Order: sequence, then C-alpha cells, then structure tokens
Amino acid sequence: MEEKPIRLVAGLGNPGPEYVATRHNIGFMVVDQFAAQFGSTWERSGKWDALSTKCGAVLLIKPLSFMNRSGYPVFAVAQFYKIEPQQILVALDDFSLPLGRVRLRARGGSGGHNGLESIIMQFGTEEIPRLRIGIGEAPREGSLDYVLSRFFEQEKPLVRSTINRAVEAVKCTIDNGLVSAMNTFNPESMLDKQTEKV
Repeated sequence: MEEKPIRLVAGLGNPGPEYVATRHNIGFMVVDQFAAQFGSTWERSGKWDALSTKCGAVLLIKPLSFMNRSGYPVFAVAQFYKIEPQQILVALDDFSLPLGRVRLRARGGSGGHNGLESIIMQFGTEEIPRLRIGIGEAPREGSLDYVLSRFFEQEKPLVRSTINRAVEAVKCTIDNGLVSAMNTFNPESMLDKQTEKV
C-alpha cells in the first residue's frame, strides 16, 4: 500500500500554566520546538479548540480541549483541510518508554493513552501514525500523578535531547516518509544497527 505524506502534526498536552513542562505535555513541547525552528507563530482559530501554525506545507496543531478530548479538535481540523487519518502524525508522551527514547508506529491501539484514545474514537480507525515520546517509567501506583508531574532537575538535559530527537523524527517522517523514519528512529532499529557493527 502506498505511503501517504504527513500533512498534519498534532502535539498532545493539556492547556494552562499549571500543566506547562509536565511529562504529559511533552507532545506540546515537541511541536513548539518544531514551530520555533521554522520561525512559525501559533494562532488560535475560532473554528476549532486548538492553536495552529504552518511549517512549510505541514500544519501543526495543539488541541486546547484537554488531553481526554484531544480527538475533537484534531478531527475538526482534518475535516476542514480534507486530511486523511494516515496523513496525521500524533506526538504524545509514553510512560512505558524510557526518557530519551522515541518510537514511531503507523497504527495500533491507544496503549492506555487517553489523548490518543480520543483521537482513535473520533476518527473510527487505528490507522493513525503516532510518535511516542518516552517520559520515563511510571510507578505502578499513581501513574496519573506521575504524568502530571514535572521533570526532575537531573532529568532536564535528557529531556532536551529527547525533544530534539523527537523533532528530528517528525522532520524525517515529513521529508522521507514514515517507514524510513521508523527504520531510523525506533529503538529496535538502533539496536539492529549496533549489532551490525559488532
């Protein structure tokens, strides 16, 4: 099946100053840095509950509907611009991945992530590419408190490099396609490359 180009990148997070720089908002941080590198500025549209900006031919959005309702603005934007689910890349946090890791997937379930679940439910398909960004493993009890917490001071250098890596993964997906980006950035691909060198 022919791969479709990415036309929309949706970074997930929660709006409001109390959520700034929390683990759950790393999707926002990634699209913020991507937009900053393009010199793009965010604008709020009355058509949907989101901030949006253009980076070249690609639209970036940050839903402002809170994480659990992320699907509504993403779906509204996609409908307005006639963007298919396979042309969307969702950037989101993942507490099952170590900080510093990113993982691209073309499809699949939500993995318990409420923002991604909302998007899947709204579109009625799991065929939505996603970039999972590691925020460190959550404790078995209290995962909600964990994702809404801020990064520890000693983690911040790794947070910055994780965001940089995620931005590069977004760029690679847009420029070279999802399959190429998966082969470059997914942890198992890196492991294969290291094994080849031995």
